[in-house]
Amino acid sequence: MNKATKNMIAAVIGTAMLLTSLSPALAAGASTSQGKAKNVIFMLSDGNSIGGTTLTRWYNIAKSKDPQFRLAIDDPAFTLALQRTFGANSIITDSAPAGTAYSTGFKSDSGYISVLPDKINIPGAKEYSGSEPFKPVATVLEGAKLMGKATGIVSTSQIQHASPAATSAHWYKRSNYEEIAKQQVYQDIDVVLGGGAGYLGQKRADGQDLIKVIKQRGYDYVTDTGKLKASKAEKIWGMFADVSLDRDIDRNPAQQPSLAEMTQAAIERLSKDKDGFFLFVEGSEVDWSAHANDPVGLISEINAFDRAVKVALDFAKKDKNTLLIVTTDHGNGGITIGNSLSDESYDTMPLETVMAPLLKVNRTSDSIVRELPKDATDEQIKEAIAKYYSITDMTDEELAEAKKWLAKDSDRDYGIGRILSKRARIGWTTHGHTGEDVLVFSYGPHSLSGLLDNTDAARVMAKAMGFDLADVNRKLMVNAKEAFAKLGAKCNIDATDAKNPVVVVEKDNVKAKLPISTDIIIINDKADTMTGLTVRGKEDASVYVPQEAVDRFAAALKASKK
Repeated sequence: MNKATKNMIAAVIGTAMLLTSLSPALAAGASTSQGKAKNVIFMLSDGNSIGGTTLTRWYNIAKSKDPQFRLAIDDPAFTLALQRTFGANSIITDSAPAGTAYSTGFKSDSGYISVLPDKINIPGAKEYSGSEPFKPVATVLEGAKLMGKATGIVSTSQIQHASPAATSAHWYKRSNYEEIAKQQVYQDIDVVLGGGAGYLGQKRADGQDLIKVIKQRGYDYVTDTGKLKASKAEKIWGMFADVSLDRDIDRNPAQQPSLAEMTQAAIERLSKDKDGFFLFVEGSEVDWSAHANDPVGLISEINAFDRAVKVALDFAKKDKNTLLIVTTDHGNGGITIGNSLSDESYDTMPLETVMAPLLKVNRTSDSIVRELPKDATDEQIKEAIAKYYSITDMTDEELAEAKKWLAKDSDRDYGIGRILSKRARIGWTTHGHTGEDVLVFSYGPHSLSGLLDNTDAARVMAKAMGFDLADVNRKLMVNAKEAFAKLGAKCNIDATDAKNPVVVVEKDNVKAKLPISTDIIIINDKADTMTGLTVRGKEDASVYVPQEAVDRFAAALKASKK
């Protein structure tokens, strides 16, 4: 072995040792460039998989009659990576812990919104998980706010749903939409667009009218497409449905803007900030269509998301200082092009076999069941399927499948999509999530490559914007009782109003109040706001406050002694 060869081997070994000593994100070769990004756009096609994307591409080719048709994600400017998605306690993740992973850099448990898990059972998950159960952990959005950047969330579901919630709130039950909504309002996010108005108004259990709070904080609160387009405000809340928006193919464009329109509106406003911005965009109902095994609903939502991707990519290319990440949190449905009916014919199956039934459809299964009562007659069901699916020869087996699900209280559309799928030779393995690795498309500074964990995105986005999430946690997630005890102060929770608990801190003649799930601090009856929230991960868990709250109390103590 000559000297040059020995030196080369030594260098390779040294590099390998260095990589294995780094954090998982860097060891995976997650980032391909080291320059800072002024802006970061993170886009999530919830519950998507490569099978759904492939089906959508073929659908567009068939519909346009253009064999060269390409999706926005097919742009060669994107760098590709593969991402693992498992959670702390399941090899198949729920959207809440997946959202926690890409927002905070930590694995968590099913249903947990940016709080640490109380148990860890999956091999390899421990290195990505913190050690304090139910402790809230800071998000990339919160880190961007600390940097002085503008922030935004856009979603086709209610914004309180798991993925946008994990970006902007902290709670151990993803279903507690009222608690999540309160935190989102008091996060002071610059642009919020989507559904979820029903969790903001006067019907809330805590009696708070958050729409009133939103307006008091200087937002333009808009409720339809026209008002969104007409608004000139830089701070805007757009709520276009009480719960979720309709599927894109079912949407009334005058009432509900498209995901692309909302993304464009968000970027236009956020990009005016001289310090840059962080924007989260979710195509939420890809997931819901996959749960329903509805191929046309799935295609509709993937296309709507892809049009939003084009808006973001066009901006990033022009801006040249934006990191754009496009991915999904998990697979769903186990969709395949090919089912049991194609066992003997898959190698001779033309495109028309799959696409002819799909191209005749003009509504999603979700839209159809809204018209059909639980006790719909055979004729009502057949008429609806003929009207929207162009199926006039519905079999007894297909009718039974539809009726079985229609009679339920939820998931009533689960049977109808399977009727169409079977005829189109599309297979599904489940109505639930699936555990395969997923694709990541990225563009700009710190683009991602290689095999990643879903926690890597959070660390890379933070690094691209110039901050460390560990530092953000030290600034925003301070144990209140411990921190105020060091100042000799008593810290307790006043739960006189159980729906609106308040942290009360007292020493000498100084008294501070911090309403939980808000950014409000009241010292000796003088109210102000902080950067960050007073939060806890569970009702009986410790309370966490920004270091700013501790510093302000300490300053008030000092001033009182002069």
